[in-house]
Amino acid sequence: MREVSGKTDILGIIGNPIEHTLSPLIHNTIAEIDGHDTVYIPFHIKNETLEVGVKGAHGLGVRGMNVTVPYKKEVMKVISDIDDMAKAIGAVNTLVYEENGFKGYNTDAYGFSRELKENGIDVDSKDVIIVGAGGATNAVVNALLSMGAAKIYMLNRSTEKAKAAFGSIPEVEVYALSEWDKIAAGKYFCAQCTSVGLAPNDDESPIMDEGFFDLVDSVVDIIYRPAETKFMKLAKEHGARVFNGLDMLLYQAIESYRLFTGHEVSEKAIDEARRRLLKALN
Repeated sequence: MREVSGKTDILGIIGNPIEHTLSPLIHNTIAEIDGHDTVYIPFHIKNETLEVGVKGAHGLGVRGMNVTVPYKKEVMKVISDIDDMAKAIGAVNTLVYEENGFKGYNTDAYGFSRELKENGIDVDSKDVIIVGAGGATNAVVNALLSMGAAKIYMLNRSTEKAKAAFGSIPEVEVYALSEWDKIAAGKYFCAQCTSVGLAPNDDESPIMDEGFFDLVDSVVDIIYRPAETKFMKLAKEHGARVFNGLDMLLYQAIESYRLFTGHEVSEKAIDEARRRLLKALN
């Protein structure tokens, strides 16, 4: 068991609920393997105590905290500064201690981008497909555009919602889920950003039409439980390379850890964190 002393840096995560979080496993594994004197703790904060909780954590000298649902937008109102990427995404998932208060960052776009790069998926100057226009989509859109994607075909159950959120972005074209056949014939990278197919609803997919899956040659489904969603299975049956969201979760945590501590995370720590994540999910 690692010892905690007066020199130990406190890290954590706030959310409501918080019992399900895998973040302590990732961050404490990194600290253990790379030999850093930090400890990462989950904090269950109720809605009415968000501001006092965040300011209290800063007063106690907590070095950094992640932010999960439902506070990624609300927390922006109670911190002292916000990074440009987080402003563009419109959500914060990482708070880093500064003298006058926490500064907010969003590492989800980094996590998604790194998952693509690590798996050899190149979207530069290419058209891509996104399924879903919910909260996670903001980070994915920003990641894809920062990686040079030329056009994003966005398919969503509600075109009004998708257009309200993303219609002002010139590279985004919005269609209903049933209008997938309006996408020009070809082979595309596809990001599945809805919660459809999340356990225990393993047999559900936001799109079931076989013809759609002829359009995709690679897929990242941001769901990681189950490890293979119905959407991924259908894509794989049509010859696509498929990846779940586990590496996005891992890589966004690695970037948060770097922001918290200033330390780059070793490949050994990444591999061990991934191994422990897979064990926890099985």
